[in-house]
Amino acid sequence: MKTTSTLLRTPVALAAIGLMVCASGTLAATFKWSSASDIPTLDIHSQNNALGNGIHASIYDSLVYYNSKTFKAEPRLASGWKEMSPTQVRFTLRSGVKFSDGSELSADDVVFSLQRAMAKTSNFQVYTQGFKSVNKVDARTVDIMLTGPNPVLLNQLTELRIMSKAWAEKNKSVEPKDGRTKDETFAHRNAMGSGPFMLKEWQPDQKLVLVRNPHWWGAKDAPTNVTDIVYTPIKNEATRAAALLSGEVDFVLDPSPQDLPRMRNNANLKVIDGVENRTVFLGMDQYRDELPGSNIKGKNPLKDVRVRKALYQAIDMDAIHRVTMRGLSQNTGALVAPQVTGWTEGVHKRFPYSQDDARKLLTEAGYPQGFEVDFACPNNRYINDEEICQAITAMWAKVGVKAKLRTLPLVTYFPMIQRYEASIGMLGWGVPTFDALYSLQSLTRTVGAGGDGNYNIGRYSNPRMDYLVDRVKTETDLLVRNRMLTEALQLQNDTVAHIPLHNQVIPWAMKKNIEVVHRADNRLDWALLKVN
Repeated sequence: MKTTSTLLRTPVALAAIGLMVCASGTLAATFKWSSASDIPTLDIHSQNNALGNGIHASIYDSLVYYNSKTFKAEPRLASGWKEMSPTQVRFTLRSGVKFSDGSELSADDVVFSLQRAMAKTSNFQVYTQGFKSVNKVDARTVDIMLTGPNPVLLNQLTELRIMSKAWAEKNKSVEPKDGRTKDETFAHRNAMGSGPFMLKEWQPDQKLVLVRNPHWWGAKDAPTNVTDIVYTPIKNEATRAAALLSGEVDFVLDPSPQDLPRMRNNANLKVIDGVENRTVFLGMDQYRDELPGSNIKGKNPLKDVRVRKALYQAIDMDAIHRVTMRGLSQNTGALVAPQVTGWTEGVHKRFPYSQDDARKLLTEAGYPQGFEVDFACPNNRYINDEEICQAITAMWAKVGVKAKLRTLPLVTYFPMIQRYEASIGMLGWGVPTFDALYSLQSLTRTVGAGGDGNYNIGRYSNPRMDYLVDRVKTETDLLVRNRMLTEALQLQNDTVAHIPLHNQVIPWAMKKNIEVVHRADNRLDWALLKVN
């Protein structure tokens, strides 16, 4: 790992004020945008949610962050780093960085924040895997001590944002909010960071308003002319489209496939498409001895790999791709998207769709008449998530499986599945590290400490999988490491640990005067955004 000191062009987030002139001399602008759901929390270590993480990055900086064009980790709050040994990496902090209250960033804040991300109530332990300790060397220097070599340390650090220790202590937010409970801390509804924007107002499920941080260290080098941001969650697809078409908002992060044709044909709008590094799949309870609410008593059908494979093969993904997604999806048999290290064409191949094979497997497993099962899905998180689940429910019914579908908004859905309250549930998993370890550790590793299995909602457990995941955490021979990642992905396929559905193709719809760079992580880079 070499020392670097290139300045990263930073992401930000913005909204609405009167016309004024930015420091760069360009006319300031308001940016108003929308998507289907609201963020679950403002606490940067509570819920590992992609939409929330992207907005958090406008308020809180991290030591490093991805360049939007190269997707290489570049300096943010760290001006450079050096590998002192395979298990010790030293970070030098950028000078002149202030939080939005005017207080200076110090090594104490970095140590506190990284330790906070490692806390029991944190949902970000998957990003601190391999951390042994975080130590202050001096006021501007921090050492991260590792349990072993970590080839993806910088990738992990892109999602670990830095909070003011003094602010957290003053406001009794030393520990992250536990996302599985309704208990709140001050940091859940309030924020104070060193990023390009600062919080002005958050009314959950109504609007979030951010304004430019006057103390932001990167202001001189950011080409954006946006000074404020107004984010409005709009669950209804037609209402969201109407808001863009009428000019009420400037940008829609997730336009529905059915609305895209008229948006593409509107002279005042433009649409940018790109494949997201997010795979949508189904998790299945493989832990309980009896499924709650099922008509099968004394046993759990989902523990049988033949049943899981039957559910898989009963899903006609070509029909969902064509009808439900209108072509805006990439069918897959893998747990990760093609941009992710470990992916191969082999693991990408799906089991064939066949109702006959599905019925045969169910009969072999002892369920010739099928069975009843709980099925939970979000209704405002992924593109056409509710419609996909409705289609799958109808397909399963054709082979005798009676899924009792219930759909919930993001805010209540994710705490519910992390409490293991769904027999079958939908998830969409993006990979911020662009490395399959992130998915395998969270989704297929036996539930344990340090982020292991933190979203393994079916509590799948396989000794070989655990061995592969643990080996990959510290393997530095890239050929060996990639081979093990692929083996683990294939093992997930062979054991039907989950049912992969598709990789999302993300269209962004916006007014013609908006300039953005489409990112594979479905995040706006606010420093590059302009309103002309």
